[in-house]
Amino acid sequence: MVTYAGKLVLAPMVRAGELPTRLMALAHGADLVWSPEIIDKKLVQCVRRENTALQTVDYVVPSKAQARPETLVFRTYPKLESSKLIFQLGSASPALATQAALKVISDVNGIDINAGCPKHFSIHSGMGSALLRTPDTLCLILKELVKNVGKPHGKPISVKIRLLDTEHDTLQLVTCLCATGISNLTVHCRKTEMRNREQPITDYIAAIYEICQSNNVSLIVNGAIRDRAHFHELQSDHWNNTKIGGMIAECAERNPAVFDHAAHETKDVLPWVAACREFLQWATKFDNHIGNTKYMLSRIVPGKSKFFQFFARCKTPEEIDYVLKQLSDDGLALADPSEYLENCRTQEKASKNANANANAKQKRKQADHTNDTDVKKQKMPLPTDI
Repeated sequence: MVTYAGKLVLAPMVRAGELPTRLMALAHGADLVWSPEIIDKKLVQCVRRENTALQTVDYVVPSKAQARPETLVFRTYPKLESSKLIFQLGSASPALATQAALKVISDVNGIDINAGCPKHFSIHSGMGSALLRTPDTLCLILKELVKNVGKPHGKPISVKIRLLDTEHDTLQLVTCLCATGISNLTVHCRKTEMRNREQPITDYIAAIYEICQSNNVSLIVNGAIRDRAHFHELQSDHWNNTKIGGMIAECAERNPAVFDHAAHETKDVLPWVAACREFLQWATKFDNHIGNTKYMLSRIVPGKSKFFQFFARCKTPEEIDYVLKQLSDDGLALADPSEYLENCRTQEKASKNANANANAKQKRKQADHTNDTDVKKQKMPLPTDI
């Protein structure tokens, strides 16, 4: 069974936490990685596919229309993620949470319930941080998952929360959660209304850990951890406890190499140009969606760099690859890709116009054929006239 104590892990991040980011984080020393939050109702619609071309396991929603492709919801690469992947589930229903978790449990190493995200896509229908206002429902979800999913499959159930308004309320909630049978509690040390630019509140960590310890539950702390060097500094100088784990979100989104053990020794994280190139290698290898690749580039590439806009203008993997080749090791332009990108847009426009003209021509041809048929029908003699 997965153990969480003292581990440095990749946070669950919608959009940012897809397969290429997770694999790059693992390659640079992340102890565990979380999937992005996936809603229970979406997961129960999925069909499991073994992708032999990529050697991945894909969960897809089948297309209702024959001409449309399936929708990829979740992809994992067992060769590298096996024993290190925690699946985060969005749910407000014990029954649906159990049904969804059972669908994916054979391909992941633990199930985590999202009870911390304050964004609308998470809190609608009572999920995400909305569960903090319905602790009885949250505890029931966890109990059902432990009973029906965790214990039968020998895999841990965990939950990620935020702080409540007061220390007393927070510790009371933690006590209830730890009594459900969960294996790990992750605490984002900010309140629901706080934003990531605000300093996390770390005053409760020792008291939270004490409750977790008495219930044989490990504790992971999330909030403003920069890299592995900073994590070890927090363990030794602030938390005074090497058994408390750490979770990195925003800094890992900007550079998935922040988990690097070498960076801990030298305090020198992989430069953004190298991080950009490596991420694109992972994205290309696993046929990552172009929209997600561009999103991650918008996080990795500094906003002041000209390449921030160059990558934003790309619409195909080939264009991204061309722009990447114009990027020097020090982040400067070996050549300006503007003309190339403008030509791509011109060709794209010409192609669209050609397709539109071809479609219009086909429609006119079909209309003419219909009209000819109608005329012939009109000219056919009636049986009484023969």
